[in-house]
Amino acid sequence: MVPISWYLIWAAALFSIGLFGVLSRKNAVAILMGVELMLNAVNINLVAFWRYLDVRAIAGQAFAVMVFAVAAAEVAVGLALVISVYRRRQTVAADEIDLLKW
Repeated sequence: MVPISWYLIWAAALFSIGLFGVLSRKNAVAILMGVELMLNAVNINLVAFWRYLDVRAIAGQAFAVMVFAVAAAEVAVGLALVISVYRRRQTVAADEIDLLKW
């Protein structure tokens, strides 16, 4: 049986990679991919704690399904915004997107 610390270390590494991707990229699509990595790290934690704490309760799996639904909605809205900005500005560079500035 794999100890829970391995899952937590794996999730922390995945979250760190996602955070690095969000903070270091200028491309809006790459930033969205970093956010997805962070959400998947959260899912790993939820399922790991569910598995090692109480298998009879399905709270961990239910929360993981909710995070998947939020991630899917985030991708749909995020890509729609990126496509809209690209059509307007012809770029997806995050530092050049200043539509809300006067």
